[in-house]
Amino acid sequence: MDSGRRAFIRHAGNTGVIALLVANGFLRTESAQAALWNKAAFDATSLQEALGKVVDGPITNSDEVEIVAPAIAENGAVVPVGVVASMPGVESIAILCEKNPHPLAAIFDIPEGTFADVKTRVKMAGSANVVVVVRAAGGFYMASKEIKVTRGGCGG
Repeated sequence: MDSGRRAFIRHAGNTGVIALLVANGFLRTESAQAALWNKAAFDATSLQEALGKVVDGPITNSDEVEIVAPAIAENGAVVPVGVVASMPGVESIAILCEKNPHPLAAIFDIPEGTFADVKTRVKMAGSANVVVVVRAAGGFYMASKEIKVTRGGCGG
């Protein structure tokens, strides 16, 4: 069997499964919320501008927001960053990289009753602070961590 035919059969099967899920109500088209993303925040070109688009109230520094990331990252293209927020009622977590051309790297909506522990990889233009803003119980809580980006692990 040639590879073109195999690819066609594989894609047709995937399309059939998706159609079956939609037909049985397991997958709803109205649940696709890509149009609701915060475009203005992701388009911001400074940390303060991005924070202004994400936060609509006072921000408090908090020990209950933990950033899990290396102090030194060997490759700025794939810096692992995790956030654990231990306060009750976490609604969302935003990760920002201070010196990036567009500081907002990610926003996670946390469903009610879910333990707020997220992990991702961010691209960093260079050594900078990673700032995390957690929205919980109507308030905003922040933590930051400096990450040094090196080339090949030699430098700081």
